[in-house]
Amino acid sequence: MYVNLLSCTAQKPDKRAIAKCIAEISVNVSESLAYEFTEILLEGDVVDFEINDKNTGSALRALRKLDIDYEIIE
Repeated sequence: MYVNLLSCTAQKPDKRAIAKCIAEISVNVSESLAYEFTEILLEGDVVDFEINDKNTGSALRALRKLDIDYEIIE
């Protein structure tokens, strides 16, 4: 499943936590690429990547916990 990260509405977003979350839930995204995705997201641009199918529910919960708005792409 693919996901678009649209925005982060947190008052003070934790860049390290967001990058770690992206690296853990995604398929083929390294830690350094996850940090780049985090910077792009916080600048206001959309980021898309593939989520590992076996942990989709927990991945989406983790994104909501970080106040990240997303949309699911089939």
